[in-house]
Amino acid sequence: MPSVEGMGKLAASAIRFDLRTPDFGRAGAQALYSETLEMAGWADAAGFGSIVLSEHHVVADGYLPSPLPMAGAIVGRTRRAAVLISALLAPLYNPVKLAEDLAVLDLLSDGRVTTVAGLGYRPAEYRALGVDFRRRGKLFDECLEIVLAAFGGEPIEVAGESFTVTPSPRSRVQDILQVGGSSPAAARRAARFGLTFAPPLHDAELNALYEAACRELGNAPLPVQDPGEPWMLFVSDDPERAWAEIGPHWLHDAMVYASWQTEGPSSRTHAGIVDLESLKKSGVYRIWTPEECVGHAREAGEDASFCHFPLGGGIPPDLGWKSLELFAARVLPELG
Repeated sequence: MPSVEGMGKLAASAIRFDLRTPDFGRAGAQALYSETLEMAGWADAAGFGSIVLSEHHVVADGYLPSPLPMAGAIVGRTRRAAVLISALLAPLYNPVKLAEDLAVLDLLSDGRVTTVAGLGYRPAEYRALGVDFRRRGKLFDECLEIVLAAFGGEPIEVAGESFTVTPSPRSRVQDILQVGGSSPAAARRAARFGLTFAPPLHDAELNALYEAACRELGNAPLPVQDPGEPWMLFVSDDPERAWAEIGPHWLHDAMVYASWQTEGPSSRTHAGIVDLESLKKSGVYRIWTPEECVGHAREAGEDASFCHFPLGGGIPPDLGWKSLELFAARVLPELG
């Protein structure tokens, strides 16, 4: 594990894990899960602001299906960094159990776990888990209603019987739960439930719609968690060689995402990526030298951030560590 001189200078930065294990990857699931915990601990010590997980089901490459227990494991290996689940597919969960699990995570982490609840867009996931895809909007609303009531200490009615959900979280519900999505319905849902809106991509019109919907309901809008134009980083002294080594992994990531998407805003991140060259040109996946990282930090100033993706698409852990080692040795000392 690389040393972390320059600790505390990366509050706006993140490290992301998807736990994919494609057939052509050298590392198996056991290795990637183990290295994820090690890298999460390193990022926490280095001062990274957040560790990001997400959720998908019945994916042949093993995409992380269980972000809540993974978040708990990461909480146990970290002390400072926020753990962000973005997104958790809320309609696929029993709402009472979800409220319990989120409360336990909030207590264990001292308020460091935030979950962006999403609707999901893959019918196969709903079929596999026995949930009606056509009812996902209604199920989402019911889930949020029950979780918010539980966190507010209100009795929950289930099949005509009243229950009290315990334990209670330490944090405000607005700090635990956000609403994601890239549609007007998602923005309105966040406003209706008094929660922060966390879209996957920057969309000024959608952000304005959320704020207007809040005001129509007589509520002050919460700050939108606008990610800007997200991109993922790998660090190398020889980017062309790194593209040859890790490019197939990132291309796998992009192509599988693209195969899931329907037309519309949610597909923009991976639109047009069909081969390694289009992957490079997209700007979504970037391999930078340490000097380019330093240049970005100096140009962006206080707005500088990095989102490392060291195991993305099943990148072998030894290559992922080389990226982090370069960042620790030659970028961190230049920050501050």
